[in-house]
Amino acid sequence: MKQNEEVVLEWTGLSEGGYSNHKDDPGGPTDRGITQATYNAWNKLKGKPQNSVKGISKAEAEDILVSQYLTPIRFSDLPSGLDYAVADFSINSGPSRAAKELQRVLGVKQDGVIGLKTLAALKTKNPQMVIVDYCKRRLAFMQDLKNWPSFKNGWTIRVMGKVGGQQDDDIGVIDRAVRLSKHNVYIPAPTSVGSGKADDTKTSFWKIIIDFFLTLIGKRK
Repeated sequence: MKQNEEVVLEWTGLSEGGYSNHKDDPGGPTDRGITQATYNAWNKLKGKPQNSVKGISKAEAEDILVSQYLTPIRFSDLPSGLDYAVADFSINSGPSRAAKELQRVLGVKQDGVIGLKTLAALKTKNPQMVIVDYCKRRLAFMQDLKNWPSFKNGWTIRVMGKVGGQQDDDIGVIDRAVRLSKHNVYIPAPTSVGSGKADDTKTSFWKIIIDFFLTLIGKRK
């Protein structure tokens, strides 16, 4: 939902943390959730000079997050709570992967593009049950990645919180997403755990262009 965009950007920003360049992170140098490769592609697309992603401003990072990670997953069209769960997955692992896992939960074609068929399937499901199943599948996806041993503690806390499952007072995506779906007033903020990108793809200039056109196609489905 559009009205959740500000708080979701705040939460994902806290989860991603500041600058990092872990040897086992396929994203390489990353700041505010933006990898150097994504920042290079963004600057090229905008006709701007190439700069280090280290020290990227909050405003610029959020512009990129909205354009490249929230818009492709139809953030504004998703139910409250699920919008956050899918957005956090998208930022951490890419919009196509986040979309495919949602489609897998819903039992629709897994093409990685959230269109009208995916949104229609959502209307037949309980959003809170979808959130719980989705977060469990996300963690399972992470556990299959080769860099799981290096980031398993941070990733587990990020997705499931300090205690497995869903609790009203925990800080995982699963916990806060369910509470957001209930429109509760107080929701604990996440804790930065310095997690790396849980991604099995590379971001490039052409990938950004392709994702843009896939988004347009998805809106027509």
